[in-house]
Amino acid sequence: MSETKAPGDSQAAPPKDASTVMLVRDGASGPEIFLQRRVGAMAFAAGMTVFPGGGVDPSDGTADIDWAGPEPAWWAARFATTEPRAKALVCAAVRETFEECGVLLAGPTADTVVADTTGYRDARGKLERRELSLAGFLAAEKLVLRADLLRPWANWITPVVEPRRYDTRFFVAVLPQGQLADGATSEAAEVQWRTPAEALQRWRAGTDILLPPTWSQLDALGEFGSTAEIFAAEPVIEPIMPVLSADTGERMLSFPDGERYFAGLPDASRLKGSVRK
Repeated sequence: MSETKAPGDSQAAPPKDASTVMLVRDGASGPEIFLQRRVGAMAFAAGMTVFPGGGVDPSDGTADIDWAGPEPAWWAARFATTEPRAKALVCAAVRETFEECGVLLAGPTADTVVADTTGYRDARGKLERRELSLAGFLAAEKLVLRADLLRPWANWITPVVEPRRYDTRFFVAVLPQGQLADGATSEAAEVQWRTPAEALQRWRAGTDILLPPTWSQLDALGEFGSTAEIFAAEPVIEPIMPVLSADTGERMLSFPDGERYFAGLPDASRLKGSVRK
C-alpha cells in the first residue's frame, strides 16, 4: 500500500515491510498465544512482550519456492498490496517464525508438515545470521512452504513520529502437531504461552509491556473459544496507523479502541505518544 503521511510529515521515515505471526494452540483454559519478551538491547521494541516477527528481508520471495496453499494473488487481495510484496510477506512470516521460535511451517509434501525441527538447528542459525535465504534452505531440504497454515489477520503501521517505522502484516498460525516453540533466539529474553486473558492481566498489572498493536490482537483473540475458530475467522483488514493527537491538551496516540488501551495501563502516562510494534 502507499505510505500515508500527515501534513508537515515530509521528513517521516518510510516504513519497512514486516511480518508478525500469532502462533496459537489449544490449552486447558482455551486458546493460548506464544509471546516473547524482547531483550533490552534491541534497537526496536526493547523489553516489550510481542509476537514472533520481523522485517522482510530482500531475499524473501525473490526466488522460486515450492508453495502449497493460497497463491500470492490471494494474499495480495487480503492485504491490499501487490503479488510480489504479498509473496515476500508470507515468506518473511514463515522465516521469522522458524528463526525466532523454531516452528517451521513447511513439509516434505504439500499436505504434510515437519514434526521435529531439531534437525534444522544449524540452518536456523544461518537464517538468523542471514547466511542462508529461506528459498535456499527449503530447496536444500526439499521442503514445501505451507502458506495454507497461515491466515491474514491485521495491518498496523508505525506512526510518523517514530524514527524507526514498520508496515506490519499480522498473521495467525496454529502450532503444528509435534513441533515445539522455544526461546532459542538472540532476540528473546523470555518466552511463554498464555491465554489472551492472562496476557492482558499481566499487562494491566505492569508485569509485561504491550504496545498497542500487540494489545489489540490479544484483545481480539480473546473472543474465540478454540484455535479452530480463530483459524476460520475472516477479520476485515484495514491499515491502522496511530496518529498523534492533542485533543485533550496532551500528546497522545489515537487509534481504534485507544481509550481502552490507555485506561488499562498501570501508568497511562509512560507510553503516551509512543507506539512501535
